[in-house]
Amino acid sequence: MKIKKIHFVGIKGVGMTPLAIIAKEAGFKVSGSDIADIFITDESLAKAEIKPMVGFNKKNVIGADLVITTGAHGGYKNIEVEEAKRMKVPVWAQGQAVGKYMDGEIFGKKIEGISIAGSHGKTTTTGILATIFTNANVDPSYLIGTSKLPTLSSCGHFGKGNFFIAEADEYATEPVFDKTSKFLWQAPKIAVFTNIEMDHPDLFASEDEVIAAFIAFTKKIKKDGVLIGCGDDPAVFKILEKYDGKKISYGFSPKNDFVISSVRIEYPNTFFWIKRSGVNFGRFSIGVPGEHNALNATAALIVSMESGISIEKIKKGLADFKGSKRRFEFIGKTKYGALVFDDYAHHPTEIRKTLKAIRESFKGKKIVCIFQPHTYSRTKKLFEQFIDSFYNSDMVIITDIYPSLRELPDLEVSSEKLVKEIFKKHPDVKLLPSLDDVVEYIDQKRLDDNFIVVTLGAGDIYKAAEKMI
Repeated sequence: MKIKKIHFVGIKGVGMTPLAIIAKEAGFKVSGSDIADIFITDESLAKAEIKPMVGFNKKNVIGADLVITTGAHGGYKNIEVEEAKRMKVPVWAQGQAVGKYMDGEIFGKKIEGISIAGSHGKTTTTGILATIFTNANVDPSYLIGTSKLPTLSSCGHFGKGNFFIAEADEYATEPVFDKTSKFLWQAPKIAVFTNIEMDHPDLFASEDEVIAAFIAFTKKIKKDGVLIGCGDDPAVFKILEKYDGKKISYGFSPKNDFVISSVRIEYPNTFFWIKRSGVNFGRFSIGVPGEHNALNATAALIVSMESGISIEKIKKGLADFKGSKRRFEFIGKTKYGALVFDDYAHHPTEIRKTLKAIRESFKGKKIVCIFQPHTYSRTKKLFEQFIDSFYNSDMVIITDIYPSLRELPDLEVSSEKLVKEIFKKHPDVKLLPSLDDVVEYIDQKRLDDNFIVVTLGAGDIYKAAEKMI
């Protein structure tokens, strides 16, 4: 049956919005439903002239030839999904849909897939690639798990070219009914592994299980494809060693094929020098700060070279990239002059890297870090790592845990317990349960231009940052 109309259940999710925008640009009729809450994707949907229906109703799927659903809002048990199945309308989970888009059949065209996988850096690396390819007039299709990027028209795009660039997420296809990692639906020609760490403890019992998922993903890479990985990361290095297809490594260690030999940060830019096979390859720059972004940029550089884009165009695309929503995003100034930033960092490694980048960008300034722990399961599993994550901050504020819709409160872990443990190593730490408490406290402190305030977390902590300015 020819697909004419696609309905998206949970259309406001950062993984769903770009799917809907791509579908509309490809010529499909698009509808979608979600809850009434304000999402960071609302602006992107409005710009694409997609108006979500509020709430979930069986009637919403009438006329749809395909239903694509999020894992949230009940997942496969959502009433719209159940009605679609009753009506014999095909249902794809979000991760499955990304794979289907990548194989190109739904669009009637041959596509070369580029998958960006890793515990951290997926969104930024995908955004960098989309910027390079777009600036090089390749007109790729792309799917980026955020709401907007300054250098791109949207978080999702259906291009005339044959490349499809997408984030590749190791999380479950459907958390309750299908534990298959989402990225196993993808079959790319090029795959990037930025790093691998223990995360998503509601799905993976150990880091070994996470690594096993990534090993399984290597089997999805096309036979004439290439695996590009950060050789500095122990888990990625081991996978590269055992991978028998074409592979390219990058990182700071001299053992890599592409070596970052030097980095200089001049906010908001990062300048870095690369050696290839021991020979100077050139100086590059990117419009976001941090050594971790030099790594992300190097991965994107290698992908671009493998895809036939010239070094001159790659350099320009890298220099033009200015970050993305909720990634070291400058929000504004408080009325007393403190600079306010927001970042999606919700894993200990991400927190450390973000705070280090801020410290290197604003030498001599005092940093106030406001962290909203994300999910009870992650806070509990990575508790000891969280304790040691804030050494680059002068003041630490912890809010209440932001729970997943799929979990119940766990009395064994709390923000109060986290604050008590952080206090043993960082005396200037306090618990401010609500976002309003945070905003009021920052206002009372009258922080001037000697201070940098940063909100961190994958929940709704960004709303506090917006209220501070």
